[in-house]
Amino acid sequence: MAASLTTATSYGVAAASNRIHISTKQSQKLNNYPKFHPSPSLHVKSPFKISPHKWLITPSAISGSPAGAETSAMNEDTSDSLDKVLVLDLDGKEIPISDLWKDRKAVVAFARHFGCVLCRKRADYLAAEKDKMDAAGVALVLIGPGNVDQAKAFSEQTKFKGEVYADPSHSSYEALKFVSGVATTFTPMAGLKIIQSYVEGYRQDWALSFEKDTRSRGGWQQGGIIVAGPGKNNITYIHKDKEAGDDPNVQDVLKACCFEGN
Repeated sequence: MAASLTTATSYGVAAASNRIHISTKQSQKLNNYPKFHPSPSLHVKSPFKISPHKWLITPSAISGSPAGAETSAMNEDTSDSLDKVLVLDLDGKEIPISDLWKDRKAVVAFARHFGCVLCRKRADYLAAEKDKMDAAGVALVLIGPGNVDQAKAFSEQTKFKGEVYADPSHSSYEALKFVSGVATTFTPMAGLKIIQSYVEGYRQDWALSFEKDTRSRGGWQQGGIIVAGPGKNNITYIHKDKEAGDDPNVQDVLKACCFEGN
């Protein structure tokens, strides 16, 4: 198989004038990297205290965050910040983000930006499991940092089976303390995953990528996935991307949304 990447961007997809050849066997190896297995002797005391009427987040269900970031994400400041977050539906109507899971359970994916090739692959990766979510009464939602027109374009281009919302202010990303920065975008693993995505037929939307709402933030925002609800203060799973394309195992998401306790 061969793919040629010829477009230079400031978002972490480096231009390449030469052709890149990837065999099927090599492509299958891209995700075969060693996983960390903690020693049985390692004991971690949970730092989280759950109080009535505060956000309930299961510490054991937190994944993907750099060491130490989990604790900071669970404090009362985070819950207060989420209470103030508004997102926009495709008609431009403001909705408190917690209303997306207040009366139901939902898998909520946070995209890097609406033009991102890796986010388009993530949308498909989750949508492929929508039948299981539907059977469990779980909604599938995607939020992107951008404007409503960008969200509409993403929805139309990807034919995403779930709900799509825009967060022009990035306030949900800030409240959940998702990472951002050049160092989280330009990584060897992210580069390999971009190549793999292109080989599989996914494409970046450069027009969306270079719109002001994305450019003004540099395009370095990373996202994540949460499982939340029912109940606006109930978040039972959170994955924070360490870098671009840092997808969690979909079985972990399904366990949190559809199997565990059902």
